Amino acid sequence: MPVATMLRPSKRAYPLSWRLLDAAEAAVGLIRPKRPELVVPALFLAPAILLVAVLVWGLVDMASDSLHVLDTATFLPAEAMSFGNYTQLIDRPIYATVIWRSLLAGVIVTAATLLLAFPYAYVMVRTPSPVIRRVLLISLFLPFFIGQVVRAYGWLIILGAKGIVNGAITGLGFEPLKLIYTYETILFGLVQYMLPFAVLLIAPAITAIGEEVEMAASSLGANWWRGFATVVLPMARPGLIAAGVVVFTLTLTDFAIPNILGGGTNDFAANAIYDAFFRISDSGLGAALAIVLTFLGSTIVGIILAIAGAGTLGMGGRAPAKGGEA
Repeated sequence: MPVATMLRPSKRAYPLSWRLLDAAEAAVGLIRPKRPELVVPALFLAPAILLVAVLVWGLVDMASDSLHVLDTATFLPAEAMSFGNYTQLIDRPIYATVIWRSLLAGVIVTAATLLLAFPYAYVMVRTPSPVIRRVLLISLFLPFFIGQVVRAYGWLIILGAKGIVNGAITGLGFEPLKLIYTYETILFGLVQYMLPFAVLLIAPAITAIGEEVEMAASSLGANWWRGFATVVLPMARPGLIAAGVVVFTLTLTDFAIPNILGGGTNDFAANAIYDAFFRISDSGLGAALAIVLTFLGSTIVGIILAIAGAGTLGMGGRAPAKGGEA
């Protein structure tokens, strides 16, 4: 029985406000799900599902655009569908060079970032000094307050022909060095940019490893390095996989750092896509290059997850067998 019905004074003194309250409770009863434990998770997942749907929709639309070659007579996409844009990507060696340069950078930057991020995260988590931990945390989060473009231009000021480094070199009587507009400079800038992301993904995995586990390995005769290599590294694999996937995909699709630190001499795939869309106004060619980049990146990430496991995604693990045996 509705609360308003139980509390009303009498039938004759039944005011309009009580009737409205009864109607509101009845409406809530109709809207309220019978099994909220099934509806509530669906409501929480709805924004993520909507976002994925929008991304899939965009990819489908881009795949459709990639099948329309630019008509040079009208500078409009042709009505007929063909694989002409993909043929151009094969016939023009520059696109193969750009894609290979992006993939190679993804591998190098990922390896270098993980090598630097893991010790940083380990010291930050394991140090007994609150001062050192605070300094490491501030140093980690400070770059997030500075945009990627600003950081890239900052490296131009430091490494430029008349920058701080070359100023010190010429002050010592040596010839200035070419430190910008090279492939190595781009890799350096990308590692510096990706390092905080990797540390943030690796640190929780190390935190989940109890210090008593390392102490147990030490008590069984393992030195620090052997315990670290045989206990800590394998147990931190989920964080390493997650960090590697994030760093690789971000590097593969990065635009600003190759554009600024490369100076147009070492463009990545994202720069070629931008040029196709906004400089030569060939949306079909840009869409084809974006689809190829998405396919290659997804394939490589899929291979990594198939070989090394799904990391923090929690997929791909074997379910425990009956009787408690793995």
